[in-house]
Amino acid sequence: MTMSDPLLLGDDYLPEAINSDSVDPNNLTQIQEFYKDTNIFITGATGFLGKILLEKLLRSCQHLSTIYILVRNKKGKKMHTRVDEIFDEVIFDRLKKENSKFRHKVVGIAGDCSLPNLGISLEDRQTLIEQVNIVFHVAATVRFDEKIKTAVDINVRATQDMLRLAQEMPKLKSYIHVSTAYANCPEKVIEEKLYPPAMDYRKLIVMTDTLSEKLLENLTPAILENYPNTYAYTKQIAEHVVQDLGKDLPVGITRPAIVVSTAREPVRAWINNMYGATGVVAGAGVGLLRTLHCDKDCNANIVPVDMCVNSMISAAWDVNELFVNAKNNGKRLEIPVFNFESSNDCPITWDYFMNMSKAYGMSTPSIRAIWYFCFILEKNFLLYTIYTFLLHTVPAFIVDAVLVCVGKKPKMFKVYSKIHKFSRVLSYFATQTWIFKSENVQRVCRKMSDRDNEIFFSDLKQLDWEKYLKVYIRGIRVFLVNDPMDSLPAARIKWRRLYWAHQITKAVLGFLALRILWTLVFFVYSHIY
Repeated sequence: MTMSDPLLLGDDYLPEAINSDSVDPNNLTQIQEFYKDTNIFITGATGFLGKILLEKLLRSCQHLSTIYILVRNKKGKKMHTRVDEIFDEVIFDRLKKENSKFRHKVVGIAGDCSLPNLGISLEDRQTLIEQVNIVFHVAATVRFDEKIKTAVDINVRATQDMLRLAQEMPKLKSYIHVSTAYANCPEKVIEEKLYPPAMDYRKLIVMTDTLSEKLLENLTPAILENYPNTYAYTKQIAEHVVQDLGKDLPVGITRPAIVVSTAREPVRAWINNMYGATGVVAGAGVGLLRTLHCDKDCNANIVPVDMCVNSMISAAWDVNELFVNAKNNGKRLEIPVFNFESSNDCPITWDYFMNMSKAYGMSTPSIRAIWYFCFILEKNFLLYTIYTFLLHTVPAFIVDAVLVCVGKKPKMFKVYSKIHKFSRVLSYFATQTWIFKSENVQRVCRKMSDRDNEIFFSDLKQLDWEKYLKVYIRGIRVFLVNDPMDSLPAARIKWRRLYWAHQITKAVLGFLALRILWTLVFFVYSHIY
């Protein structure tokens, strides 16, 4: 990387990103040959995973024909405007440099996964039917606390509509449905297979279409049963849709674990959301989040987004070959499932993850920090509740009281209400360990040529967590907290001040606690004797 790398400061050093020199026009790899002259349809291309997928295909599979992306009108912006804005992201800078003539290959399709038939016009639908060879259905609502009606519309019915559309595509070579590693979370051992549905998807769609929102809200706990949230539940149901409607298609399902920032490309450590583990690190790093209900010995099943995307791209190639082979042998393809997760090939615990995050975060603190790092992972829920009261509720009360006294609007209780909601959602996944099987993912890595393994790097066994986390922490600082590395000298001065404020606060609170304890002991002693 050059000194223009936003994660570097002065003579600082970080492990080098990989420049795979993606395309040799005279010597395409097997996977690049598979994508040559193809028309691809991507849903969810405006999201975190979808943007990285779009960029990677355009840069490493330059001989593809067209990529159609489903984009909805949003906040007064038309579809075409939103498509153009995608390429303003820093992750497309490398593509613009290496292959500047790419824009004509991306065609926006106006639509909305929350609407029947994806909200696509008849004209656009016909274009997709006639042209598309490869589909990546990435779109989903990833809000864990989403209302059941919305979650079913986007995660289940849209999957049904996508597959019905795919059934009409005569040129279809491969269809990848993106699920989640936790779609079958009630199971403790999760294999690369389809599990019995929690409910028939047709009945669920009818139920959410006919019952009132209030009634559905009241019924949600009964519907979910042993599922922790509407996200995991509807993603599991969506797999049943794929099993039913995709049985005669070249379909595969990929199940990513907790997806975090890029490891290597196109920009190291790029991330644009606060979901999951990243939200924990960001919150702790700026001094807001001070405790989490978490078993520190459980697996932190995180995976870099660029490696996840590479696995999806190679999975589409593999699905096509499996389908063709099955068809040539007069058989129906058993839908392959790809568990893309790190607990087998490159496991780390939450304890290791947070200790590394602390170590690298302390060396590069943010100027936006409001307090010194103070963070506790607590498995015991009672102790966690006590810590929450002492470390979140009490400070929030004090700060809001001061704000009211100086004539300002209180805000910390509202902030911590959101933090506690986020923590409750995450605790289910942070206090348990699952055993995942990932033979299909490993098989595809072995099947790929050396060159494909270099270009579409997805082998988690080769990931160095220590080097990755050093870059990951800086990515959160630069891309999420919007704090460039050149503010580091000033941030370190502020960090030392916060450190002493933290130590003085602990000393004062410790003195007050001892004083209260002494008063209680004296009171009891004087009344007894």
